[in-house]
Amino acid sequence: MSAAAPKAAPRGGRAAAGNDAAIASDLYTLTRFIEVYCERKHAPAGGGLCPECRELLDYAEARLRACPYDPKPKCKACQTHCYAPERRQRIREVMKFSGMHFVKRGRIDWLVRYFLS
Repeated sequence: MSAAAPKAAPRGGRAAAGNDAAIASDLYTLTRFIEVYCERKHAPAGGGLCPECRELLDYAEARLRACPYDPKPKCKACQTHCYAPERRQRIREVMKFSGMHFVKRGRIDWLVRYFLS
């Protein structure tokens, strides 16, 4: 008989000190995935992110920092989805594309980082 995983307790919308590392790690990974997606799909002049991808990253960062759970669960496993449906679909698209990009280029360390975080 397996024990059920403990559920995260709501914490009121402010990042707890213990969650800072988890949020920073998630944000780093998300930033890198969005950068790869934008480089390959939009190829913005002068580098950086296009306005659409910048807006998506800013939205995702705001959602991460406002997570009401302590400890913060992975977003895809969370019982409360704080992303708007269209942005949630957009993040899925970015993660799928960039994940495959990393796998095809032998960067499995990014997937291990994602799944073990």
